[in-house]
Amino acid sequence: MVLRFFKPFTSSTRNRSISDFGEITKNTSEKSLTFYKHRVKGRNNGLVTVKRGGGHKRLFRDIDFKRNKLGLKAKVFSIEYDPNRNARIALLHYLDGTKKYILHPLGLNVGDFVVSDVVVPIKTGNSLPLKNIPLGTLIHNVELKSGMGGQLVRSAGSVAQILAKSGNFVTLRLPSGEVRLIPKNCWATIGQVGNVDSSNIVFAKAGCKRWQGKKPKVRGVVMNPCDHAHGGGEGRSPIGRSRPVTPWGKPALGVKTRKSKKKSTIYILRSRKL
Repeated sequence: MVLRFFKPFTSSTRNRSISDFGEITKNTSEKSLTFYKHRVKGRNNGLVTVKRGGGHKRLFRDIDFKRNKLGLKAKVFSIEYDPNRNARIALLHYLDGTKKYILHPLGLNVGDFVVSDVVVPIKTGNSLPLKNIPLGTLIHNVELKSGMGGQLVRSAGSVAQILAKSGNFVTLRLPSGEVRLIPKNCWATIGQVGNVDSSNIVFAKAGCKRWQGKKPKVRGVVMNPCDHAHGGGEGRSPIGRSRPVTPWGKPALGVKTRKSKKKSTIYILRSRKL
């Protein structure tokens, strides 16, 4: 991925950058793999609870996170844009005529063949169980429970690494820095998720965020006391609390939100960096 920078002809183009979409090979999605899904637009029982809503109309792509067509080769037909994620997606044509979308790994090109099976070559785009992947291999789309489909390491540019194998578990280093045990029968895909420069994009104007369905945020300190815990006071006043809180009074900014009694905590060897 390469970024395209704007010249500062207006204040909305100053410092602005977007993807050049050079890796995209097809502009229309596969009709059989797209569907419309109603979006609640940040409302719960009619009340706005999350500052989102509006944005450009989207069609959802049915992504194959399970990769459960075993032993059947698939050819990469195209690389496409997905408005619902920051990674690109690749359209696979299986030899039996089936079509599937997968996350596009870095280095996978149109015309390449990928396969998922218990034992396959360690090649970008191939999928296999963690127990059969060598130590040090970079992977993505990792399962937490066998058969559920990939849930970890799916965003653009993210990658996990296999550190060790012991008993029924494999030790992974996740993109957040967390070191975690994953059952050895869980599946993963070889390689790093593409579109690695996604985090370097500068939108430079509020309208770009509105296109994505994200609304402006208002500081709680300028609200009324009935609207936010930080609100009230005369003029420019402090929040009046020992620490920042959310509009509902819960601690905010740097507080760990993971439940201490969560059962899967025993599988975390080193917590992520805050």
